[in-house]
Amino acid sequence: MSAWHHARLRPTLAAAFTAMALAATPTPPPTPVPDRPESHAAEFEQQVLFKASQDPGYACFRIPAIVQTVDGTLLAFAEGRVVNCGDAADIDIVLKRSTDGGRTWGPLQVVSEGGGDTHGNPAPVVDRTTGRILLAETYNTGRTDAESCTVPCDRTPRLQYSDDNGLTWSAPRDLSPEIRPAQWNSWYATGPVHGVQLTHGPHAGRLVFGANTETWDGSRVTTNHAALVVSDDGGDHWKVGATDSWPIPADGAFRQKPSELTLTPRPDGSLLVSGREQDGTDLGHRTQAVSLDGGDTFAAPFAGLPDLYAPQVQCATLPFDDRVLLSCPGDPDRRRTMMIRSSYDGGTTWDSADRGTVVTTDWSGYSDLAPVDEDTVGLLYEGGTVDARDEIRFARFTEDWLGPRRAADPTTVDLSPGGLPAAVLGGAKETDGALGGALEFDGTDDAVRLPYRSRLLLGTKEFTASLWFRYTATSGEQPLLWMGGVGNGQPQVTLSADPADNRLQGQITVRDGATTVRAATVSSTAALNDGTWHRLALRRDGGSSRAGGAGREEGLGEGRREGRREGRREGRLTLFVDGTAIGGTADVSGSVSRNSPFGVHIGQRMDSRAFFTGAIDDVHVWDRALTDAEIAARTAPLTDTVLWLPMDQVSDSR
Repeated sequence: MSAWHHARLRPTLAAAFTAMALAATPTPPPTPVPDRPESHAAEFEQQVLFKASQDPGYACFRIPAIVQTVDGTLLAFAEGRVVNCGDAADIDIVLKRSTDGGRTWGPLQVVSEGGGDTHGNPAPVVDRTTGRILLAETYNTGRTDAESCTVPCDRTPRLQYSDDNGLTWSAPRDLSPEIRPAQWNSWYATGPVHGVQLTHGPHAGRLVFGANTETWDGSRVTTNHAALVVSDDGGDHWKVGATDSWPIPADGAFRQKPSELTLTPRPDGSLLVSGREQDGTDLGHRTQAVSLDGGDTFAAPFAGLPDLYAPQVQCATLPFDDRVLLSCPGDPDRRRTMMIRSSYDGGTTWDSADRGTVVTTDWSGYSDLAPVDEDTVGLLYEGGTVDARDEIRFARFTEDWLGPRRAADPTTVDLSPGGLPAAVLGGAKETDGALGGALEFDGTDDAVRLPYRSRLLLGTKEFTASLWFRYTATSGEQPLLWMGGVGNGQPQVTLSADPADNRLQGQITVRDGATTVRAATVSSTAALNDGTWHRLALRRDGGSSRAGGAGREEGLGEGRREGRREGRREGRLTLFVDGTAIGGTADVSGSVSRNSPFGVHIGQRMDSRAFFTGAIDDVHVWDRALTDAEIAARTAPLTDTVLWLPMDQVSDSR
């Protein structure tokens, strides 16, 4: 049999399309998609590309990847999941082609048919010297249920290629002898996202894609590996290049697990590698490394990005004019709110979520980016009104839709040691406060966000958080102070008002060990939405000393140490209103700043799903448990301060 075979259609579709139709038959009119930005209709448009109801023979489509060929054809790949939406059942790699910049698309083609097994993780890369499109992919034995591949998973990398812009594809060949070392004997995943060809430096012309793998010792997974796979001869031969390995201790509490790597060649010849971070104790759900030698080695281990808000999900990057684009959901907890964020320094720093351009507020998951022309970018992403796996959409957008780089935000001062100016968002205004000036928030988009710095991490320490507030709202969640992540499983410290349930509330969520999540909440019996100033404070006393003492004694004077040694007791979480303790509960052991993305916001939930309506003054956080007398005093102590926002003025940073 020839080494070439035509891209196949599933049997249920074969009678419907002829071989001629493979090249250019347009799809039906685009299915309407919610949340289309009508005000930018000329610069943004999208359509549903893969969906079970319009592509018979499949229960679900997932894991998009997209590239532009040398002649400008767009190739949109996905996993066609035959029996269910699970990751390890009967899965094909499918393809649709567009020859008009993504406006219309040809019919579904099957590039690699699972035949009961799992063929997935498409990672296409284009050799722009020869025009060849190479498709790395991964296979494993399929299941008949929706469960995951049994560990150790029999995952093996394969490669196909096309020399006619995706019309036909070579038979797959096993890459295991070249790029699957013996110790990578469990999970193995190519991509899933487009690979790149280097254009600068001594390795110009090299093809590179990402992979993540695991080592199994016979009883458990002991190591995770993030790696680059490279070819210097157009894909005829491949080798493992840069590799960063992270051990997984017996207790399961590992630091990082970089995976689903997306690559960005930079003008200086370096290669930015951005990945999903899954369940490590380091802060953040995104992690990055850089290769300075064309993908042979990493200059340093992967490092987490604590303040890049994203859920645990695959994302994509793409150079575009003077910026690098990142397609990724902006909700730190759940797969929703797909947005495009920009970096203007090669990926060293990224726009915050409030500066991102929202594609949809729907549920949204995996994505990939490709150039359409010099002015237009194509985004292929999972989305849905009910579930991120409902369909795969294709969107076209221009730089006009993204908008120009936004000027620096106004700021308000942080007077704590080493404090940096905090961004004032949405137009929060100065007003009269409890202790001088304060800031007024409109409940729509006003907030204050602190820049990330390690001193803000409270970890397992005792702490006290305090602020003054004034409001009259009678409904809605009213966030006052938010430190850490968001959601039921992410470490955090919050102070909020809930006028509908007539209460004020302090809460901590902690992680302890590999998986243990605990929460403690303490509430008042009045919302105090009377329009006058009140002071709210939350104290975590770990129980190492008397009420109000600190467990951290290093550097204290003898008198203070002696005072704190009086009477040890159980740790408590206590809420104070206007200097008086009004409720308490047992402390829960663990860290309030671990694993998740980390942010500090005043007047805003971290996921931007609620904003405070009212005024806030004198926000103060100490990394010790203040005494009852210190909390009752109108003047706050200045020692052990990690955050102090007087909130009395706004400075224009422009």
